[in-house]
This record gives sequence, C-alpha cells and structure tokens, in this order.
Amino acid sequence: MARVVVDVMLKPEILDPQGQAVQRALPRLGFEGIADVRQGKRFELEVEGPVDEAALARIHQAAETFLANTVIEDFVVRVEEGQ
Repeated sequence: MARVVVDVMLKPEILDPQGQAVQRALPRLGFEGIADVRQGKRFELEVEGPVDEAALARIHQAAETFLANTVIEDFVVRVEEGQ
C-alpha cells in the first residue's frame, strides 16, 4: 500500500489565532528566534493499488470537497515515498 499525504493550511491572508497563540508561548518556554507559526492539518491516506494519475485525481477531489475548506484553506497532495 502507498501513503498519500494531504497537507491543509490556512491561506496566508487568513488570521491564524491558534498559530499566534503558539508563537507567543514559545519564547516563554525558552524557544527563541521563531518568527511565525501557522497551524494546519495533515491527512495520511493509505491507498490500495498503484498511486497513478486517476488515484491522485480522486484524492485531490476528496481534499477539495471534504478535507479542506477551499474558501479559507489551501492544500497540497503528495505521495510519501518509502512507505
């Protein structure tokens, strides 16, 4: 089986209160020098059979209609090698 990863992130122009909260907390915990934090989601899909163009198209459609809110989020679909 192959693993396909869908990374979903808020679009750059959308405020990210959770990322901002993490960014403010890091220096208090001793982690200095981090300029920005953005929070996102990662979906790992185990795919039966080969990950061909048709399989990637189905996963892209699932990401666009179900996994991501494309009004405020961008997503990237990628095959994870070595799995």
